[in-house]
Amino acid sequence: MMDFNASKSLSGQLTALIDAGLQQSRAAQPRRTYLGASRLGVACERALQYEFADAPVDPGRETDGRLLRVFDRGHVIEDCMVGWLRAAGFDLRTRNDAGEQFGFSALDGRLQGHVDGVLVAGPDLGFGSGYPALWENKCLGAKSWRELEKRRLAVAKPIYAAQVALYQAYLGLHAHPALFTAVNADTMEIHAELVPFDAALAQRMSDRAVKVITATEAGELLPRSFSDPTHVECRMCPWQDRCWRAAA
Repeated sequence: MMDFNASKSLSGQLTALIDAGLQQSRAAQPRRTYLGASRLGVACERALQYEFADAPVDPGRETDGRLLRVFDRGHVIEDCMVGWLRAAGFDLRTRNDAGEQFGFSALDGRLQGHVDGVLVAGPDLGFGSGYPALWENKCLGAKSWRELEKRRLAVAKPIYAAQVALYQAYLGLHAHPALFTAVNADTMEIHAELVPFDAALAQRMSDRAVKVITATEAGELLPRSFSDPTHVECRMCPWQDRCWRAAA
């Protein structure tokens, strides 16, 4: 129940109302019945199993309103970036003729992915660029954005790197490097890098999808990736308690 105590600030009251509305809208959305390609690069395969099985998260670990607002910010910035790229002369397609997001489905629909867009023409960016090419965009906080700029995608953001490789493979967009962009949410600076197709990474992630899906459907719980429940990845996992109560 929301707290409308008179001593609570106007900002607090309004935030509570907005967050409650966002959480209600999220709860009303159809549950995902597939493993998302954007998640295959996460550190722990058991966490992927819980996600694929749509296992209830630990009490109190539900996605809160603030994080849902962060997700919405990412969608807004993505729409901005679409407009900016088109204004810069890129022919960027984000929907197919049926008005649906470009994507792929594999393993009888149990593995799916949806891409931000496909560049079919545009300025010559050099560095081996060409068309058609996958386009993926993220909106990041300043610290995360600076890490990406310094260390590049494969090292700084392996989850995103796996996502890009899978999309390039399954959509046949491997002939040219993907354009990966990231917007600094604090300064609105833009990071861009061309990501050549990593066939080995795509194969590992595809094999991982088969492993996670097969084990989950067989009722087999895969090993944890970490040996200590206080590891940072475990502390951030919404299934932490469930996982550590289960067999090793």
